Amino acid sequence: MLIKRKSIEKEESSRPARKPKFAPVTLSEQDGVRYLHFGTEWVQGAMRIRKPNWPELEYAQQMMAAMLWQEQPRHLAQLGLGTATLTKFSYTTFPDATITAVELNPSVIAICESMFKLPPNDARLRVLEMDALDFVNDEANAGTIDALQVDLYDATARGPVLDTAEFYQACNRCLSDDGIMTVNLFGDHPSYARNIKAIKFAFAQVICLPEVHDGNVVAIAFKRQRAIDLEALTARAARILADTKLPAKSWVKGIAASLTK
Repeated sequence: MLIKRKSIEKEESSRPARKPKFAPVTLSEQDGVRYLHFGTEWVQGAMRIRKPNWPELEYAQQMMAAMLWQEQPRHLAQLGLGTATLTKFSYTTFPDATITAVELNPSVIAICESMFKLPPNDARLRVLEMDALDFVNDEANAGTIDALQVDLYDATARGPVLDTAEFYQACNRCLSDDGIMTVNLFGDHPSYARNIKAIKFAFAQVICLPEVHDGNVVAIAFKRQRAIDLEALTARAARILADTKLPAKSWVKGIAASLTK
């Protein structure tokens, strides 16, 4: 099954009286996996029904790559909820951390609550119905996030709906001093080069993991420049694999390959 990036739709008109128009939210199931769609056959997110907190898709697993440097993040945030994969995994993996998810489409939030096992908001979890741009530009969020995961696509997957240098600079401002952002990009789309350029403008260091699925490339962006110690990352990856079963060793191999390019 081909994989398309999950998405939120941008408001088509700047007139404040109009509400955003969203593609219909639909579901399918196959071989024990429930899929989210936005009115097409393309997959926008997935959940293995017997393992609802596990990131089923490989690119979603890669979006957790900040774990290679951050053993105990205090605050993780997701821009774009999808099937709440990253939100649920972060919530259960880091019991001492707070988790914030930002989603514009109320139907996506509702379907995650009813069909994708998203837990209710509590002292540690906030799911906000709002525009991701407003969230990152809110001064109250400056310097508060250790790991930021960005996955913002429109229903036609023409590229991230937010992809300017100014947007990524705002993401940077939200991060703590050692903060890390991971971004889901569309590697074989014209938007890819534009996004990489904008991310590199906004961040001190950027590493891209190898492409997976139908063109997904996860970029890792660091607020501050870091020395890449492959031996230390390999040891950390082994602990991540033992603790969570995430294939973190493959992330280190991808990082190593990127350094030789």
